[in-house]
Amino acid sequence: MENLDVSVQPELRKAVRRGRASRQSEVQVVISPRTRKIPAYTLLSEPALAAIEDQADWILQEIGVEFRGDTTALELFAAAGATVVGERVTFKPGLARQLCATAPSEFKLHGRDPANTVTLGGNNVVLMPGYGSPFVSDLEQGRRYATLLDFENFVKLTYSSPWLHHSGGTLCEPTDIPVNKRHLDMVLAHLTLSTKPFMGGVTSPERAQDSIAMARLVFGETFMDQNAVMQGNINVNSPLIYDDTMSGALRVYAAANQCVCVSPAIFAGAMGPLSPAAVAAQTLAEGMVGIALTQLVKPGCPVVFGSFHSTMNLRTGALTFGSPEANLASMALSQLGRRLGVPVRSGGGQISGSNAPDGQAMQDSADAMWATLLSGAHQVWHAAGWLEGGLVMSYEKFIMDLDHCGAMVTLLQGFDTDEEAFGRDAYHETGPGQNFLSTAHTMRHFATANFQPGIPEGGPFETWSENGSLTSDQRATARWKQMLSAYKPPHMDEYIHAALDDFVASRKASMPDEWY
Repeated sequence: MENLDVSVQPELRKAVRRGRASRQSEVQVVISPRTRKIPAYTLLSEPALAAIEDQADWILQEIGVEFRGDTTALELFAAAGATVVGERVTFKPGLARQLCATAPSEFKLHGRDPANTVTLGGNNVVLMPGYGSPFVSDLEQGRRYATLLDFENFVKLTYSSPWLHHSGGTLCEPTDIPVNKRHLDMVLAHLTLSTKPFMGGVTSPERAQDSIAMARLVFGETFMDQNAVMQGNINVNSPLIYDDTMSGALRVYAAANQCVCVSPAIFAGAMGPLSPAAVAAQTLAEGMVGIALTQLVKPGCPVVFGSFHSTMNLRTGALTFGSPEANLASMALSQLGRRLGVPVRSGGGQISGSNAPDGQAMQDSADAMWATLLSGAHQVWHAAGWLEGGLVMSYEKFIMDLDHCGAMVTLLQGFDTDEEAFGRDAYHETGPGQNFLSTAHTMRHFATANFQPGIPEGGPFETWSENGSLTSDQRATARWKQMLSAYKPPHMDEYIHAALDDFVASRKASMPDEWY
């Protein structure tokens, strides 16, 4: 059976060749599925979930959370019934959860093109690229500090992929731009080079205000008063500290009715106890306090309960990614977020501590991504490009990860069991002992029946060898170059573009360069 030689009608052969050539030569901005049709996996029982929630309440009552340098946040919590002593806030059991109750369970995050508007919550899934890397790498130039050109390239690649639904935030740090001004260039790139939702600056409240002001030039102040078009990523300084940079930026985004993602970052054994249960409880405690603050600033402000956690090699202190313990925590946190009643950002994605886009990188990434998507997470950060524990954004791994994103999104769709799916007409057309390659049913569906990766196939061994024995990461190099070559910027009205350019120029001129 393995060596069965089947004939294919000439029109099918031509169609297959045309389809393969089209996939490998064109970059099209299309809409991929954004919902899941298979249920989320429920890891923990009701008693286990209740025990974690009780531990989160214990942390908030017995230990508390500090808000350093933010008297406004302390005053808001005191007025809401929390106990404030110095900069430390403690909560009686149930209070933090009660303060989160006005946060919406589902909301839209609008793109500049309405076709790219996404919904967070419910059965929706939103994938976005890596975040925060100071370095980039590719097989030809190697590892190097990221520049604004690299940042713009990754915005273009993200926009060009149907499998990433969100433009991301700091895809890589443009280190050739002063620290106090680079947020302006990054937001400008998101707004002009893409029409997908994006993230603004959070490294100071003023930079958050700049980001919102630029978005208002594009979407209009009235629209943004009622709708979220952007997100701010608020990292907790785990364990149990919000500094005034993060809490200040949080309050700016909340006051503007823009989405706030509260993301505790716990490395088990360093920023908290090392067990998955402890990581889940501390993440819940820290996350609820941040979400509560958004609601005290503006009830109904859209929020996402986030996490970023990993395990450690307790012999060397090195971070590990895609580990079974971290993946179990991801599954638990998705359940806890659904019980809290807000959308969930995964702690996983396609993350790895590997130094190259190699087998370890893809195994770490695949393990973390499986756990993340099966858990029912609504927003998946770091879904493409992430290497070296987040220090590097890799061009080749970005492309390899895109293919895995596509495969996973396809998996989440399940399969149909309707009349057409069973192909009864094909049986009548062929009969016993005949192949189905040239049936009308196959001809109707061959172009869309199976997920097709974007990286060109290696082909049979002999063909692969004759073409230079290129590995998957090497073939990915050609793909990302091709995608950038085929990229076409989305339309923007000239007067809006000019207003953005003027804003950026004015803000840059108003302050001296700061490189740290």
